[in-house]
Formats: sequence, C-alpha cells, structure tokens
Amino acid sequence: MAAQKTFTREEVKKLNNEDNVLFIVDAKVYDVSDFLDAHPGGEAVLRQVAGKDATVDFYNLHRHEVLTKYADLVVGTIEGEKPSIITPQPGDLSPVPYAEPLWLTPAFKSPFYSESHRKLQKAMRVFTDKYITPEAQEKEKSGEWVSQELVERMSKAGVLQMRMGPGKHLHGLNLLDGAVEGKEFDYFHDLVMSQEGVRAAARGFQDGNMAGMVIGLTCILNFCGKNPELQKRVTEECFSGKKKICLAITEAFAGSDVANLRTTAVKTPDGKHYIVNGTKKWITNGVFSDYFVTGVKTDKGLSVLLIERGEGVETKAIKTSYSPAAGTTFITFDNVKVPVENLLGEENKGIYVILSNFNHERWTMACATIRSMRLVTEECLKWAHQRIVFRKRLIDQPVIRQKLAKMIALCESHQAWLETVTYQMNNMPYAQQAKYLGGPIALLKMSATRAAHEIADESVQIFGGRALTQSGMGSVIENFNRTYKFDAILGGAEEVLGDLGVRQAMKFMPKAVL
Repeated sequence: MAAQKTFTREEVKKLNNEDNVLFIVDAKVYDVSDFLDAHPGGEAVLRQVAGKDATVDFYNLHRHEVLTKYADLVVGTIEGEKPSIITPQPGDLSPVPYAEPLWLTPAFKSPFYSESHRKLQKAMRVFTDKYITPEAQEKEKSGEWVSQELVERMSKAGVLQMRMGPGKHLHGLNLLDGAVEGKEFDYFHDLVMSQEGVRAAARGFQDGNMAGMVIGLTCILNFCGKNPELQKRVTEECFSGKKKICLAITEAFAGSDVANLRTTAVKTPDGKHYIVNGTKKWITNGVFSDYFVTGVKTDKGLSVLLIERGEGVETKAIKTSYSPAAGTTFITFDNVKVPVENLLGEENKGIYVILSNFNHERWTMACATIRSMRLVTEECLKWAHQRIVFRKRLIDQPVIRQKLAKMIALCESHQAWLETVTYQMNNMPYAQQAKYLGGPIALLKMSATRAAHEIADESVQIFGGRALTQSGMGSVIENFNRTYKFDAILGGAEEVLGDLGVRQAMKFMPKAVL
C-alpha cells in the first residue's frame, strides 16, 4: 500500500483489512501491517485498535517517547489536524510543574544562580541527553562498564574535570564549548553538573560513570602536594581518561566505622616502601580502576596511600542489587610494595584526609538523590494525567493528589536546603568547610535519603505493577525503588550521619544556655 501524506478518519477505517492494519495516535497515522509479529504485546492488541483513533489506549499504556522509536511506521497525518503531544528535544526543559528546580522555572527567581549557571545547565543537559543517557540505558541492562569512547568524550568536553568541583584544575580549559570559564566555576556550577548528570535514571551506570574518580581523585588534588610529580601524572592520566581511579576505604569489618580498618601498611627496613596487606569491599569502580586511594593502618594510626594496580593487587566483581555497570569490587592486597612517596597527607593522620574528602562526596550524593527524587515525581505527575482507571484519570483521585503533594514538598524542601548549604560552600575556604559543614552536609544527606524512601514508596503505589517492571512505563520507578537505598548506605549510613550532625552541633553548644 502506497504511503499518503494525509488521510481522513474514514479512509483510515476503510483501509483496514486482514493484510493492512492502520490506526491513529495523536493525529498521526501508523501502518503496523509489517510490525504485527514484532509487537511486544502481540498482534491481537494492534488489531483491537485497527482503523480507530488509539490515542487514549496508547497513552494509557505507554509514554510518548515510545513512539519516537517507531517513527518509520508513520505513513501520514489526519487531514486538518495537528499533533498535540510535545516531543522533547535534547536539552529541553520539562514543562511539567515541579519537574525542574524552581530556579529553572520561568516565573521564579533565585539569588543563587547567574546566567553562567543557566548556560552550563543547558549545555550539560544537551550533552547528557545526546551522549550519556543512551549509553547509560544500554549499559544498565547489559552490566557492561562505561565505554572508553564516552570517557574520552567527557574528558574532551571538560565534564570529567568539572565533576571534581571548583579549582585550579579547571583554569584555562575549554568547558563544554565555552559554557563556563574555569575561573568562575563555583559550587553552584558543581551542583548543576551533579544534578544534570543523573537524569539518565540508571543508578548502577551512574556510579559506574567515573564516580570513583569523583570521590578518589579529590585526595590527589588536595593531599598530594608533597609529591607534585606524582600529583601531575595521576591527575593528567585520570582527566584524560587513560587511567581510572577509585576510593578504597570500606572493608568487611569497617564500613562507616573508618577507624576500624584492618588493612595494614608496614614500612620496609630501608624506609623506602610500605608493604600493604588486607582487603577492601564494596569499592565502586574498583574492577576497572588503575589507581586505588587506599585507607591503611600504619604503626600509630590511619594513613592514606595511592596504590597502583600491579603485582599483589587482585580485584573481583561483587554482585549487588544494582547493575554490574557500577564496577562494585572486592580487592585483595597481598604484600603490595608501595613507594613512601605515594603517601597522601601525613602518616598516621590519614583520618583527616578521609573525613575532609567525605564532605564533597556526601554533598554530591545529596545533589544526585534530590534530583532523582524530582525525576521520579515528574514521572508520577505524567502518569497520573494519562492513566485512566475506573473511568477517571489518576490525577482526579484525591488520594493520588495527596501522594503527589508529599513528593513535591519533599523535592522542593530538600532542594532549598541543598542550595543553602551550597551557598555556604561558596563562601568558605576548604579548611572552613571541613570544620563547619561536616555536620550540616551529613544531616542533609541523611534527610535526603529518608525523603527518597518516602518518594520511592509513594511512586510504586501510583504506578502499581508497572513500578516492579524493569522495562516499559515504570522502568524509572523500578530502578529508583530498587536502588535508592545505596545512597542511604554509601558515603556513611543514615544513622551514622545523623549522629555526626548532632555531635558536631554539640561542639558549638554554649554552656551558658544549660
């Protein structure tokens, strides 16, 4: 049958027979005659809507993005009618209420963001939509690690470098084709990078996409000053994507209890090397890393060493409830010889290296969790408007509106708290951040992951059975519900962070008020 540019509704109806199956979705005419056997839902479903307007039926089962996969099935449009559903383009802001932070909503203002932040947000969203999201979805399912092609693309665009936060490492670089100058890059730019990068809704790949570098290379940038040659070499190799790095702190006997590390580093008699023995567990990116920023027990305390993959270093993948794309790892160090020049910070004072590093790590995790919460809320708002049950849209049910109200409130309140903390980071040098922000950031992360728990629960109830399916309409909900707990544990468990926040506050508690 020859394709036509326009049809009347009556023509669509008459053209259907045993061999030809056409229907209408949003004023477009689809010919699925050769697609019947390939349709995931079976041939019968398509024949049920043959010759009809299937718009309501389609959107009661699918998201609009599904149609973009089958654009080649479109053979025309309905005469005198135009499609009404918006097809998002790379970089577009969502028109759904509360789908974007208030600072990106036209009617609202913010004292925190400048045109520079908006320019970076646009550029990073385009980059994410075009390059990160397609690979993230693919690797999340296959369990494969991030491709070298994407790593090098992020390096060339300055994305890897910007994810490390503000600093001299950004000066003079071309960042996303001039979206921002390295010298003006601040923690709100950092926040933009963190939040835009997680919109792919692929939690395992999210960690697999160089999260180990974000939390590990920080130690090299801040605590390797005594060995500038090593600092330069490792930084350049990691920023170029030629080498990968991870943070190796956690052990089977020491999770949030960092002081209980059992991996040992003993100096050789000539004092030129450490001999490292022990194991590390649940190390993100460790499977494919070349460098390990490692917490060790030295003679009088904790120390941090940079260990290169080599003789005596063995890594094995650990299966978790999120994708193997994260590269979660069990590491064994068996008499590994490490030059003393690879010491980060001071010997026996590595706890300061570890704790100061935690602030940025936990802050970036809060950024990501809060943005993921918003993405889930957006999915629920869309679904509530298109799903029809008991002859009503879900949004017409008061109980659903109450659930959405809670979700929106949790997103907005935590974004506001995050921005307040970020403002403090912008106005404190690194040493002050370590002194004053450890507690507030810990409490923010704890509260954000508690909010994620609430949002995961409500979103599953809104989506029903689809929220338990890894493909199709509820895939974003399923992924979030299955993986949000990682952020409640990684970087410090909720209970530990809550206690840390209160204990830090008590240090500044004046006796006069007792």
